[in-house]
Amino acid sequence: MIDFRSDTVTKPTNTMRDIMYSAPVGDDVYGDDESVNQLEAYACKRFNFEAALYCSSGTQANLLALMAHCERGDEYICGQNAHNYKFEGGGAAVLGSVQPQPIENEADGSIPFSKIAAAIKPDDCHFAKTRLLSLENTIGGKVLPLEYLAQARNFVNTHNLALHLDGARAFNAAVELNVDITEITEHFDSVSICLSKGLGAPVGSLLLGSPALINKARRWRKVLGGGMRQAGILAAAGQFALEHNVNRLKDDHANARYLAQQLSEISGFTVDMSNTTNMVYATYTSSINIEEIAEALKQQGILFSPSKQLRLVTHLDITREDIDTFLNALSAHI
Repeated sequence: MIDFRSDTVTKPTNTMRDIMYSAPVGDDVYGDDESVNQLEAYACKRFNFEAALYCSSGTQANLLALMAHCERGDEYICGQNAHNYKFEGGGAAVLGSVQPQPIENEADGSIPFSKIAAAIKPDDCHFAKTRLLSLENTIGGKVLPLEYLAQARNFVNTHNLALHLDGARAFNAAVELNVDITEITEHFDSVSICLSKGLGAPVGSLLLGSPALINKARRWRKVLGGGMRQAGILAAAGQFALEHNVNRLKDDHANARYLAQQLSEISGFTVDMSNTTNMVYATYTSSINIEEIAEALKQQGILFSPSKQLRLVTHLDITREDIDTFLNALSAHI
């Protein structure tokens, strides 16, 4: 299959599978899994945090962060398009009794600080207590500038808030900015990092923060059924991904730019050329039956999600030849 639906569809390479097969394991709930412990220790050094927690997914890592920062009846502020508000099942509200306060994102993915300040609740029993600002980088494929992140740090310090980063694709941002990942993560009190998207591990995310925050998150992970036993088989793949699959993200970005340019030349499609990482967004004329085209291409082994606004995602299992195959098949059905 040639699969443009998401970078979550990446599959472990043969080398990664070999490492998973031979990974030393134990019981992670008891703290005995050597591979999990090694991954968490490596992550602390790599991201310059004091503590780390291996989680089953990015959704879980974000939820644990929200529940560790906030108590019942508290509030976190985020973007209207934030994944931990829009696409994670309302977990903070449902499971944590934490109220989200979404604010419309700007076109570049940022949230205006003036609007954030206006949304912070007074210290009054009528209101939820505003505890946390949550940002996402990349968001919709867009990279938040380092200057904006520094301003966010100053803002939360002024307003006595904590700052969380949904960094599911933070390495995409770092590669695009040509900086070390720590130049992004240094501004945050907690960070979630997904290992199973562009980095190519089969399962898992990391949550990073202070020892107190991670201890609290570890307890909530157990309460939510996320305590894993011989998880080292998966953690070993995650560490391999961190060590070997970061720099190659620039190939995904180059492929996305190529896809965007070529798709823009097909009649009926308008492509957003502002994205700089691994996502291509496009709209199309009403004369194009995108559902029928998606079904026809599926029969040819090509997958994409038909919607009013197409999102096509490049990743380590997508080559330049795959893109040409997709574009030729698409053109043949227009």
